[in-house]
Amino acid sequence: MNSYDVVVIGAGVIGSSVAFQLSKLGAKNVLVLDRGTIGAGTTSQSSGILRTHYSVKENVELARKSWDVFNNFASYLGDEEASCGLVKCGYMIVASEGDKLEPLRASLNQQKEQGIPLELLSAQQAKELLPIARFDDAALIGYEPEAGFADAYLVATSFARAARRGGVTIRENATVNKILFEGNKVVGVSTSIGDFATSMVISTQNIWTPELAGWTGCKLPIMPERHAVLALECEAAKYTFTMPVFKDLASTGMLYYRSYGGNQMLVSEGVVGEKLSTTETEQGDIPMDYVVEVGAQVAERFPEYETAGIASSWTGVYDVTPDWNPVLGKLPGIEGLVVGYGFSGHGFKLSPTVGRVLAQEALGLTTDVSLKPYSIERFETGELLTGKYGLGAVS
Repeated sequence: MNSYDVVVIGAGVIGSSVAFQLSKLGAKNVLVLDRGTIGAGTTSQSSGILRTHYSVKENVELARKSWDVFNNFASYLGDEEASCGLVKCGYMIVASEGDKLEPLRASLNQQKEQGIPLELLSAQQAKELLPIARFDDAALIGYEPEAGFADAYLVATSFARAARRGGVTIRENATVNKILFEGNKVVGVSTSIGDFATSMVISTQNIWTPELAGWTGCKLPIMPERHAVLALECEAAKYTFTMPVFKDLASTGMLYYRSYGGNQMLVSEGVVGEKLSTTETEQGDIPMDYVVEVGAQVAERFPEYETAGIASSWTGVYDVTPDWNPVLGKLPGIEGLVVGYGFSGHGFKLSPTVGRVLAQEALGLTTDVSLKPYSIERFETGELLTGKYGLGAVS
């Protein structure tokens, strides 16, 4: 049986980041296993938005440290050819009079206290940045100039390439059937390509985390949710790369928007999605009722898009925890297991820092950010990381 110091389960953007960080921290004998191919699961379905705006202060810190990586991606990976596809167009968030106004104000003030570059805009200033939108109902507009979007698949494959350059072995199309234990101690993994001995497993199984619950006997609360994404095309107005990512807390679906392809509009909801009874990444149906409902909200904010057509669409699946925030760190009572799951749509934004802290935790190092708030125990103690805008929004 081949032996490895660390085995990582999953080669999405989180697992690939973990693998790279392990190599960067000096781990010499690391194996990554993925049931499919690198970044081909939920990572490939990401909208790719990058921001540090969160209403949970712990997430702001993870996002800020991650943004530094995205902003200096090639040098961070030590690969001048590496690219994350970053478009620095800024991030704008708007609330009207109502129940989202004070939560937004509190979140923006919190960001300022944490040293995030941030501006408050007038409706006129917002219109100059995003001329295709209307802002007559805006009571508060926050703007983060150091934000934008990137390519999650490109990031995952770049992390994986850098990890391999650092000596990590990555095996694709290799399904993990179970973790092997002696008592409460990890001693290996059993897979479709054979068994491997190890004393440390890092699970980044995303929506497949229920498998881990079965292997360990631990209660790992998670629910797969499907969310639809639309790409709209409008002859009368273009959503260009120079226009900021936009979050509309005033809309019923708390919609988010970004430029797509340089002229199309990518749009999706920021509320609870379709709960799935089974774990799957297959494309789901997007009902016409959904398209009509979202289209009406789009036209409220972007009047010229009332006549827009759908250029393309897809669905993505989130791994959702009860408070819509991830579980990071060790599981109580098990030696040699570190987990990172339940990102609830935030995984890509946080992936560089999450990969680093999970690698640090596995190697027995002090983590850059405390993992205590993200522990599995919070679901028992009630110390939840619930965002100010409600479930399904920007935590």
